[in-house]
Amino acid sequence: MPAEHVSPSSSTALQEELLRRARARRASVPVDAPGTAAAAVGERAPLSHAQHRMWLMERLGGTGDSYAVPFATRVRGALDLAALEAALTGLVARHSALRVRFREEAEAVEPYRQTPYQETLAAPERIALPVVRCEPAEAAELLAREARRPFDLAAGALPRALVLRHGERDHTVLVVFHHITIDGGSLETVATELAALYSAATSGGPAVLPGTPPQYLDHARREHAVAGGHEPGLHHWAERLAGAAPVSLPGPARGASTGSVAVSRSLPASLPAELRELGTRHGATLFTVALAAAFASLHRLTGADDLVIGVAGTHRRGSAMRGLVGLCVNTLPVRVDLGGDPAFATLLGRVREALLDAQHHGDVPFDLILGRLGAAARGGDGTGLVRVTADLPGEPVALRLPGTTGEYVDVPASTAKFDLSFCLLEGGPLDGGGLPAALVQYAGPALDEETGIALAEAHAAVLTSVAADPSLPLSALPSVARPEEARSAHPAESVLRSHPQLAEAAVVAPPGGGPVLAYAVPCGVSAPAPAELRARLRTRLPSAQLPAAVMLLDAMPRTPDGSLDRAALPGLPGLPADASGPRAEAVTEGFRVLLGRTPEPDDDFFALGGHSLVAVQLAERLRAELRLPLTGLDILQARTPREITALLNAREAERTAAEAARAAAPVSGRRRREGAVLVTGATGGVGAFVLRELAARGRPVLALARPESAHLLHGVGDGVEVVEGDLTDLDGLRAAVREADAVVHAACTFTRHEVDLAAMAAMTGAWRSGPFVFVSSVDAYGRPDAGEVAEGAPSVEPLSPYGRAKRDAEAMLLAVAGRGGRGGASALRAPLVWGPHERFRDQLRWGATGLLYQAAAEGRELAVPRPGPAGRDWYGAPWVHAAALARAVAAALDAPVHGVANTVSGEVSWWDLATELVALTGGSGRVVESGSVHRDLDHVWRYRADRLAGALAPLPGEDWRTALAATAGAAGR
Repeated sequence: MPAEHVSPSSSTALQEELLRRARARRASVPVDAPGTAAAAVGERAPLSHAQHRMWLMERLGGTGDSYAVPFATRVRGALDLAALEAALTGLVARHSALRVRFREEAEAVEPYRQTPYQETLAAPERIALPVVRCEPAEAAELLAREARRPFDLAAGALPRALVLRHGERDHTVLVVFHHITIDGGSLETVATELAALYSAATSGGPAVLPGTPPQYLDHARREHAVAGGHEPGLHHWAERLAGAAPVSLPGPARGASTGSVAVSRSLPASLPAELRELGTRHGATLFTVALAAAFASLHRLTGADDLVIGVAGTHRRGSAMRGLVGLCVNTLPVRVDLGGDPAFATLLGRVREALLDAQHHGDVPFDLILGRLGAAARGGDGTGLVRVTADLPGEPVALRLPGTTGEYVDVPASTAKFDLSFCLLEGGPLDGGGLPAALVQYAGPALDEETGIALAEAHAAVLTSVAADPSLPLSALPSVARPEEARSAHPAESVLRSHPQLAEAAVVAPPGGGPVLAYAVPCGVSAPAPAELRARLRTRLPSAQLPAAVMLLDAMPRTPDGSLDRAALPGLPGLPADASGPRAEAVTEGFRVLLGRTPEPDDDFFALGGHSLVAVQLAERLRAELRLPLTGLDILQARTPREITALLNAREAERTAAEAARAAAPVSGRRRREGAVLVTGATGGVGAFVLRELAARGRPVLALARPESAHLLHGVGDGVEVVEGDLTDLDGLRAAVREADAVVHAACTFTRHEVDLAAMAAMTGAWRSGPFVFVSSVDAYGRPDAGEVAEGAPSVEPLSPYGRAKRDAEAMLLAVAGRGGRGGASALRAPLVWGPHERFRDQLRWGATGLLYQAAAEGRELAVPRPGPAGRDWYGAPWVHAAALARAVAAALDAPVHGVANTVSGEVSWWDLATELVALTGGSGRVVESGSVHRDLDHVWRYRADRLAGALAPLPGEDWRTALAATAGAAGR
């Protein structure tokens, strides 16, 4: 690549052209001038290019909390929580981007082709502001936990809030946004408007704000309208990036840590000024100098001369977009030739030219660039072109509420957006410290810990060295002192051997080629499921090192001399080297339908025009047709029909081996036991207690869980096997039901009722034998006329959407029970569930009891309904202990109730509950009776629970006060 390639050819001419355009924008209304009309409820718009790429990453999976935007501030002074809640609610009402949901429309002819769109939701009446008492030392963990909570983009990406109360005049305020609705440039607007709205709420006057702000949906529509105008820019980028390849990072020597790792090293206080002066002498900004140093450090790490580093760009143009809240970021790939061992000053010039060129064409969305490049945008293992980024963060934004002082609080993400990032922090690390710092952040699978530390130290030394002498050639700059790498075993083998429940592991390549296969021998009778092991490997290794499948063996086959007998390993003979057979035909047909071309076995997915969305669609098509686990990430990594077929063959071999192992009496003493119970929602609160109860009774359990959640089930008990899947994978649900002799369905989305109903339809359709227990809700009764509700009484309108979904799901189940060999069905209607589990803690804070809990925690007055209004002699809530509910579930498996049963431990009045919450939270609030009835407290029903009374009988420690204390104690106050 020519080192000085730039268009226009002269950087001076380019700078003059950019200045002319900037002046023209200031003198006239920009083309992308946002409208001022607020978006109507139900209004739809296409996703912007930046949103579309983020949506795809969410669909592909593995993003963790990397797309959460936590905005946290330590607020000291008199904080008015009611005013802050009103301000946050007002902010969401002003900006429609903060109250949209993301859905898909399937094409009528080919349902696997789906087009995403965003739809405006009504402004919420209030954005809840939960308050938790905690010591400052406990804040980081609570903030990180809240930031990690996933968003449901299909239900609505509303921001979430949390207030940590350290003292009467000391709080930490956290607002978590999803990145698809906001970017860093929006946070200043958010902070300014929150302050204005807060001031208005405390004073009672109007908020001093501009008129209706520009709305993001208008921006997304305009972006799509001008998509055809990007052709010249795309042509330029295709030439500029021709032949570029993703940088090869060292990777971990023996597996890797999970998530994101950040390492910083302090710099001399004068260094930013010295680097800025260096840039001035060479016509470059401080950011350009920092970017050049990142290129130098990456070169010293990898030895590569042709490198691409991504930098942040923006689609915000002109004053008319000021105040726009939304995702307007763009990634600019900066390509630089470091060949010839140039002096750093020479490298700085090359970087400056390349950066100016990228900024000149920065209006072209990055996802369009990747689409134009196709397969050339990825490495041979599917790695994306931009693996490394560089940044010079500005001063972080903090809340500045009237009458208080605010201090920014950093909430690090546990997962990284890119494999490696270089940052120069002028004011020191974000978690405190006055000295500037060099920061290196990396994803666990990209580097090992020793290399990450060495890279941070080398990068800090590079910054210091070039400030002192920019004439130094790259070869004279500090290098990365990497540790000796022990690579005698495949990295996947090392990761598996580190698992405490595995005695042996081996990773081998099939004789005919294709993805490697992994084999493992458990230590004892309790073994991790293959899905759990695959999830463990995915979080610790780069994609190129992932085996296609993991198979559990009773013993590793050996030759007479003790070496591994590869020919005796199961699965290998069943992996044909050629892409033939029914699975190969399905793959070929999938390529033809979705890409419009019939591929040869070794044609590349990207070369045929494939991209991330098509990968998701192809995986869904093949998963539905072949009933084998497959994800969009698998498609991106395998890429050719031959490799995808080999992967599917390996998955089929794994399934066959697992079925054979269950059918045979294993050498290790593990035997297949009849009566296996499928439990959905196994990682939730109810599911956790059900697992413990069934394990204690010796019942074999198939626990349905997502791969990334499988580790949560480690150590639950012998006989618990993890089954990969969730409520949206209908084929996986059907397969899991067919494997089981009984079903306990405790999973629920709570908000995506169409998903819950589709899941129940799939499960009941696959159900063929044994009992089926469905954990339902007393909300299915609606609002009965009588104060005492008999088991199975008719529903009375109005029903909440949640209650109606539960009632309809029950109807599906009971309609097919006892038919076609099916066993009896039990719909167990549960009230509030209490017990020591985080899910129950969340329900205590934000569910039906949240109104009282928050008032108690904040020391406010707790107003409860006075008996008597509307003829009601009692107001309160039914509850059940989670352990008692689990016993009731087990009893219904043994003796189905053939209908509806209530699972209630007792009732507690709102007065008694409020009084106890004040005591538990240590608050100073006062409980008072009110003649008005808040809608959240308008509950007057008691539910009879006779059919399972024996199982529900309380054991010691299961009274309501002890149960409530255990639930609140799970909060870690």
